[in-house]
Amino acid sequence: MRANVETVLEKVRPALQADGGDVELVDVEGGVVTVRLTGACHGCPMASVTLKNGIEALLKKEIPSIDRVESV
Repeated sequence: MRANVETVLEKVRPALQADGGDVELVDVEGGVVTVRLTGACHGCPMASVTLKNGIEALLKKEIPSIDRVESV
């Protein structure tokens, strides 16, 4: 499961890096994926939108067993 999540994160990573940020996979437990937004994404006012509408939406689409994505 972790490898599948990493593969999906690689799809969204270029868009984040283009804005000076990145995403790091912290953990996958059950249907919960924990990530850390880094660089310009860390502390950005739009980080929660990026997390839910971007990263979480794509992960749920590609891996239906994902329930939610949390940021640490």
